Amino acid sequence: MTDWLLALVPQYGLWLLAVTTFLSCLALPFPASILMMAAGGFAASGDIVLWQAFAAATLGAIAGDQVGFWGGRSYGTTLIARLRQDPARDRLLDQTVRLMDRRGMSAIFLSRWLVSALGPYVNVVAGSTGYSWRRFTLVAAMGEAFWAGLYVGTGYVFAGNIEAASDMLGSALGMIGGAG
Repeated sequence: MTDWLLALVPQYGLWLLAVTTFLSCLALPFPASILMMAAGGFAASGDIVLWQAFAAATLGAIAGDQVGFWGGRSYGTTLIARLRQDPARDRLLDQTVRLMDRRGMSAIFLSRWLVSALGPYVNVVAGSTGYSWRRFTLVAAMGEAFWAGLYVGTGYVFAGNIEAASDMLGSALGMIGGAG
């Protein structure tokens, strides 16, 4: 699927980037990070405008976060009970609750980019537990902007070798996450 999506970047560029980051923030398996790096590479070659790629990725992710937050606010108990029926999601929810108990609002920021697998679940838990929408949105938007800047920027700098950039960035984030 990744190769197919990458082939669509020159044709659908910014819309594809926004939709992919939106869907990835809903826990759907879309390669948003790789597409953001590819968009950065296309920006380096002049095919896409850099700030527009950054904006599309950020706005798509923020919209996905909002859907998760409001889903948690509106259907919290039912939605969490349904997610817990799957053992893998149940473990992610347990990690999410522990992270939010330990780190509070910084959990929202960190789950946008450092422990991104927890991001969609943090959105639902934040909504269902009554976190302030304004605080959630502010911190989530800052985290999404950091995530988009990190990946689009890496793609821009390493335009000639996106695969090496992906490996390097994944290793660096793994080391940072392991130290925290």
